Amino acid sequence: MSDLSLQVALTARPEERIGHLLAGRIELTSILGVGAYGVVYTAVDIYTHIPYAVKALSKVGLDARQRRFQEREIALHHRASAHPNVVNLVKILHAVDCTYVIIEYCPEGDLFTNITEHGNYVGNDILAKRVFLQLLDAVEYCHSLGIYHRDLKPENVLVTENGTQVKLADFGLATTEPVTSDFGCGSTFYMSPECQQSPSRGSSCYASAPNDVWSLGVILVNLTCGRNPWKRASQSDSTFRAYLKDAGFLRTILPLSPELDMILRRIFEINPAKRITIPELRYRIMHCSRFTTTSPLDSPPLSETSTSPNISVTDMFQLSPQVFNGQVPVPATLRNTGYSSRSSSNSSTAPITPPVADDYPSLAIPFPKHPWGTYDSVKYIVGPPPALPPSIQAC
Repeated sequence: MSDLSLQVALTARPEERIGHLLAGRIELTSILGVGAYGVVYTAVDIYTHIPYAVKALSKVGLDARQRRFQEREIALHHRASAHPNVVNLVKILHAVDCTYVIIEYCPEGDLFTNITEHGNYVGNDILAKRVFLQLLDAVEYCHSLGIYHRDLKPENVLVTENGTQVKLADFGLATTEPVTSDFGCGSTFYMSPECQQSPSRGSSCYASAPNDVWSLGVILVNLTCGRNPWKRASQSDSTFRAYLKDAGFLRTILPLSPELDMILRRIFEINPAKRITIPELRYRIMHCSRFTTTSPLDSPPLSETSTSPNISVTDMFQLSPQVFNGQVPVPATLRNTGYSSRSSSNSSTAPITPPVADDYPSLAIPFPKHPWGTYDSVKYIVGPPPALPPSIQAC
């Protein structure tokens, strides 16, 4: 490439790439969104007419550390994408100014939009259970590979098949460290208490897997009640302080069934070493007969506070380079415990705000007009939950 061509590539505006062909066949057709490190485009294969989404991650102005983050995101996402409930990468193309990550397009958007705008899950226990079990499978699969997402939230979960299937996306903050010192990593509404504490005031590290489980609990409240339980899980939040004083507090502000309330108490266990594991959580969700008791209370809606350095738009994609055989690998810590599992099969700009009526306006979320048929039950055998390794308990 000539010096002039290189200069043009490095100064091109996002809209100037529209119409550009990647690999001689993938045409960029429009912009889905623009973020700090790149742009997400819609695209189409001009020969097969298959639609795609293309994440253009900018190389311009990045230091060595930021480039490593980009490489890590792509590598971890590709590794996890064999699972049917993880958005799958199709192809990665490198150009002078950016890296193009080609992924299959998911036109139904993210879970956040489907909760707040379409009302597809609140009040529909069958559908909420179906998609939450899929999300559990995806996260457990990632954990079995030693991948911890660290930014689980509805905006990073994509929806397909008329809302009946979900896929985990956006691995920009994912790590392979089972114990991490990256405090404050993720989105405030979904962070565990240990993730938010200052190293000088508490431990110098925290376990990555229980932090993901806490985030799953907040998503479960989103799915069933259309709200967040609190703004942030810290002493600075009055709603969370009330929960710390009385574990039954959530039932006074959210229409939780007694069964779901007990499940949430196990998820929102302050001590990460005692927090529920994904196998036990799946078992309890499978056997929960009812999530809520009444219609949602007058509490605040979802809103965004993500600290992710990634593209801040919905990753509207579904992808597929690897073949998944339908069997979720069982982590070594779960072997010989009697546990087995298989899959149950996929931005808007705001997580979910806490139920503090004097701080936020209420938002009525309509119930879905067309419930999703019957639930295809999947049997799981759950043994005793495994203990955390001593190295994690000591942190």
